[in-house]
Amino acid sequence: MKHYSVMLKEVIEALNIKSNGIYVDATLGYAGMSKEILKKLDQNGLLIGIDQDAEARTYSEEILKEISNNYKILPINFKDMKQAINDLGINYVDGIIFDLGFSSPQIDDAKRGFSFMSDAPLDMRMNLDNKLTAASIVNNYSEAELTKYFYLYGEEKLSKVIAGKICLVRKNQPINRTLELVEIIKMATGANYFYKNHPERKIFQALRIMVNDELNVLENVLPTAISLLNKGGRLAVITFHSLEDRIVKNIFKKNSEVDELVKGLPNIPEEYQPKIKLVNKKPILPSSRELKENSRSHSAKLRVIERIN
Repeated sequence: MKHYSVMLKEVIEALNIKSNGIYVDATLGYAGMSKEILKKLDQNGLLIGIDQDAEARTYSEEILKEISNNYKILPINFKDMKQAINDLGINYVDGIIFDLGFSSPQIDDAKRGFSFMSDAPLDMRMNLDNKLTAASIVNNYSEAELTKYFYLYGEEKLSKVIAGKICLVRKNQPINRTLELVEIIKMATGANYFYKNHPERKIFQALRIMVNDELNVLENVLPTAISLLNKGGRLAVITFHSLEDRIVKNIFKKNSEVDELVKGLPNIPEEYQPKIKLVNKKPILPSSRELKENSRSHSAKLRVIERIN
């Protein structure tokens, strides 16, 4: 099973790993990042891997146990990471990674329904125990709701036209397959627009975000992750589209500045001082070599912060 971790070298360097530290890979996936962290830890260090995907956890277990036994894998959504880590008797950690891209095996596994290039059930669930699927959204949400979310999460300008066509088609029969939906998008937008602008990418992105509640979860978990860091601990986040990156950028900015309430005071109390500093003011982008080797890295951005207060 081939999986390519985007900006692996840059993330490992950014974390500034201490051999006896505690590190959290909040998006364990297929252990691309985790195995490199684990190699740098001694017997006093600990790696905590988090993933709600059972297949990914099983694969990662096989990889990590070959390196050392200084790891724990938690079968949770990373939104619950603080409680789960506290339950291990750990209050603070030295580094956390979020790689918000989907693992190559998940995209390439047609039956998961993430890809608009192969026929599969319209699923898109990261956690297969969840009830909500892409098919249930496509077949049950109103035209107004579909329009709203396709525009909001897919940033697709023909969202209304696509939503209207979906609602027309589903009156006769449910839309249950990925390539069925792709064909409906093509019919709605016309072949010229379809092949030039690839609206199917944007609609599939929107559905995936909706199914897994990705943006709300991200917005809620980042302040939690910051609160888990030791002073000097680092948080690295790789995003793959502008909606995610905007959330990360805004939360990092807010927490790296003096609280508005006390800005301008000569002596600012510690609790109002910035919690973090930006390690990189602008996002780190993939190298030209990586862009050649892995086309999926082209939209990746890495932002890194350090806890200072």
